[in-house]
Amino acid sequence: QVQLVESGGGLVQAGGSLKLSCAASGSIFSINTMGWYRQAPGKQRELVGTLTGAGRTNISDSVKGRFTISRDNAKNTVYLKMNTLKPEDAAVYLCNVNGLQYGARWFDLWGQGTQVTVSS
Repeated sequence: QVQLVESGGGLVQAGGSLKLSCAASGSIFSINTMGWYRQAPGKQRELVGTLTGAGRTNISDSVKGRFTISRDNAKNTVYLKMNTLKPEDAAVYLCNVNGLQYGARWFDLWGQGTQVTVSS
């Protein structure tokens, strides 16, 4: 089995910064794509950014230039550094990780979510 544990959310003033982490553990053979999504109350879940094992990134236009996604393959961890936060960035942030377990079983998992609140 594979587990994801997120951390790093919280309350921050507008203009501030936060860094989220999502660590994958368990029976992992390889990880393909790691990414972040967010969901605000009453809204659909939306992509924040993804990062493939080959280093290809896909960042939402709404956060481009303010948010940076990175990963530490040795730790099976993906990070989201959020700068210049705006009230409209407030949401539950969820990580998503997919890849292969030992035994060639594909996994595609969501983290438990971490709340980001931005005060104006």
